[in-house]
Amino acid sequence: MTFLSATLDRVKPSPTIAVTTRAAELKAQGRDIIGLGAGEPDFDTPANIKAAATQAIKDGKTKYTAVDGIPELKQAICAKFKRDNNLSYAPAQVSVGTGGKQVLYNAFMATLNPGDEVIIPAPYWVSYPDMVLLGGGTPVFIEGEMSRGYKITADQLEAAITPRTKWFLFNSPSNPTGAGYSWDELKALTDVLLKHPHVWVMTDDMYEHLAYGAFTFCTPAEVEPGLYDRTLTVNGVSKAYAMTGWRIGYAAGPEDLIKAMRKVQSQSTSNPCTISQWAAVEALNGTQEFLKPNNDMFIRRRDLVVDALNACDGITCPRPEGAFYVYPSIKDCIGKTSAGGTLIDTDEAFATALLDETGVAVVFGAAFGLSPHFRVSYATADSALADACGRIKTFCAGLT
Repeated sequence: MTFLSATLDRVKPSPTIAVTTRAAELKAQGRDIIGLGAGEPDFDTPANIKAAATQAIKDGKTKYTAVDGIPELKQAICAKFKRDNNLSYAPAQVSVGTGGKQVLYNAFMATLNPGDEVIIPAPYWVSYPDMVLLGGGTPVFIEGEMSRGYKITADQLEAAITPRTKWFLFNSPSNPTGAGYSWDELKALTDVLLKHPHVWVMTDDMYEHLAYGAFTFCTPAEVEPGLYDRTLTVNGVSKAYAMTGWRIGYAAGPEDLIKAMRKVQSQSTSNPCTISQWAAVEALNGTQEFLKPNNDMFIRRRDLVVDALNACDGITCPRPEGAFYVYPSIKDCIGKTSAGGTLIDTDEAFATALLDETGVAVVFGAAFGLSPHFRVSYATADSALADACGRIKTFCAGLT
């Protein structure tokens, strides 16, 4: 008899964390490593947010709070949804967790039964399928091809829905592709969902404020109010506010679902960090002026990386609408051999050889459900990005 739960046989460790850990280990050994795997901004949390956290400590706000968030934070979240998304929620419809990942996990644990299906467009964030599996459900994938900007179509969604479908999990702008759905593209999907009242919508809007150029962010319940009563809208402060380590995510949806998620959280972590909650109040209620200059920086970095990767032999890199990732294709590199003697038969082999031979850490595409690709996070300094792209170009030129 094995000691460990059989549930663990259904899931795997996070590949993005594995890449980041491996890069850190090599760097500690003295290797010249450029890590492009971590999905977090390289700039600091804004000063006003840090000051709010410091003030909370000085004021002794260091005790347990309500399981899923202090009233002040729930009010700030309600105000944010109304201000940014034209969605009206009451505090009782809001749940705050230790990062967006916990909020998603709580929702799956509270709703999934064996046999329930969750439709997930691919490429997808690496944790989505495993959270579904941990909850006892079955992930069902729809492939968004590069030729369509990594986006799925209404016909694909319609074909994937079965009587067992419980959730449609949606993410725009996307991790790992940066692809963003326009209002009309999203409306086509919500029109399908309106025809299937047993299907609920879970939308991960974590990259909402990282939207570039002519692209304008929108979210399903905003585009189609008819889905409001069966949509869980998930967001957080990690990306736009450079607060990844503060671990605050949140969601709003039907009150009965929020109650069920609260029950899960009450028997797992209980309340998120009190100090982080007060910092998040300031993030949502305070100045938003830094968002535009930060976005301008990301646009510059995106264009630097896209242009540089498209100059590499065997790489094709679309220009995404948001987030801080690119997801280039290496189809023309498959079957070749690296200068170090590695056969590039998969995108994982490409990423492994790239790290071993050049010191550039990226995440292979199979981790996100679409190969042969790799993901680059351009949330790092311009100089590091330019250096990394130069190394990638040299690596590709050495393939034979």
